[in-house]
Amino acid sequence: MEVEFVKEGKDWYLRVYIDKPGGINVEECAQVSDLLSEKLDTLDPDPIPQAYFLEVSSPGAERPLKKEADYQHAIGEYIHISLYRPVAGAKIYEGTLLAVTPETLTLQIKIKTRRKELTFERQTIAQARLAIEF
Repeated sequence: MEVEFVKEGKDWYLRVYIDKPGGINVEECAQVSDLLSEKLDTLDPDPIPQAYFLEVSSPGAERPLKKEADYQHAIGEYIHISLYRPVAGAKIYEGTLLAVTPETLTLQIKIKTRRKELTFERQTIAQARLAIEF
């Protein structure tokens, strides 16, 4: 489960992302939303006194990779990474995640018609998420 409380424009959003093996369906999101909304309404003092929108959803097909378990489950999957600074002339890469260590990620990327393996230091990765390969 992941939670974020963010302001977009003039509105605040409390977003709760839920997941389980096999995925989450719309009915399960609605159930969690109802239960969570009911519980939040009974808390005194109110932990979020301003008006906000509650959104409960599944992280989806392009879910972020944050925890070590996320990376381990993504081995063999197509992912997108954004880097803090360029590596080999680029700050964004997409490819198949081949290996994960505590210090590095290794991707197989496609350059025109050739495949190449690149290893990235994890400390240089700003964001990583699953991606859809086209």
